[in-house]
Amino acid sequence: MKGLRHIKQWSARAGYGITRRALSALRRIRSVNYLDSYVTSAPGPQNALGIFQGEWSSILPAPLTDFQAGSASLFNDSRVTWFVEEVGGIEGRSVLELGPLEGGHSFMFERLGAREVIAIEANTRAYLKCLIIKELLDLRRVRFLCGDFLEYLRTDGTDFDLVFASGVLYHMRNPAELIALMAQRCRQHLFLWTHYYVPSLSASHPRRFTTSDGEHAGFRHTLYRQKYGSTAYIRGFCGGSAPFCCWMSRDDILRCLDYFGFNDIRIGFDQPDHPNGPAFAVTATRRIPS
Repeated sequence: MKGLRHIKQWSARAGYGITRRALSALRRIRSVNYLDSYVTSAPGPQNALGIFQGEWSSILPAPLTDFQAGSASLFNDSRVTWFVEEVGGIEGRSVLELGPLEGGHSFMFERLGAREVIAIEANTRAYLKCLIIKELLDLRRVRFLCGDFLEYLRTDGTDFDLVFASGVLYHMRNPAELIALMAQRCRQHLFLWTHYYVPSLSASHPRRFTTSDGEHAGFRHTLYRQKYGSTAYIRGFCGGSAPFCCWMSRDDILRCLDYFGFNDIRIGFDQPDHPNGPAFAVTATRRIPS
């Protein structure tokens, strides 16, 4: 390897040592042909979608239905429709969305009349897919932000009429903190879709759970921790940002919502037999101070 030999000779002349670990890393480096990054066909949606070929989760809506993407109906999600009906519509309301993935729910909120949608995505590849969708579907009232929504909730003082969190609670290390932070920013209604823990998961789930006591701002509960393991290396991984996450039981999730200020709690899409673990949707309304 000519380049590696030159590096070793240079480091010796310069008086620098080069470790075996560094040499091993250098040997794994493959040359990149940046000409492969160019598109040679006429402009079109499939060129943009092809940047993340094999990583898309969603079936795309009109006018993109004929283009290749994913298989999940996230741009026509009945959970969003249910939530909007439960809260009496979202015309003219502001929405904070946590973890938009590919912008499917964001798209629905704009089409259903939301005044403003702020959608925060920490997965950089998912964020870039959201920007592609924003361009292809000409979203005007949706703003995608790249970053950790926990840090946003901790530091930004903006309040929203609605907070929407689908598929994120069970990826948290401290899920009760997320509920508490959402409660601080939510003026009216909160939506959760999440998996929850049941004892039978300890034997049947491919990733084993360990149990510990949890406490946040005085709310005591039980946490069920699991590691992502090899799934974090699968193409298109869309879990949390740490090697592990903690689930809560169904009862603890409902108690947590009540503890942090939500009283009118409505449950839908309860799937105790969901293939990835029991799951349900919750619409919760902010308690009005007496």
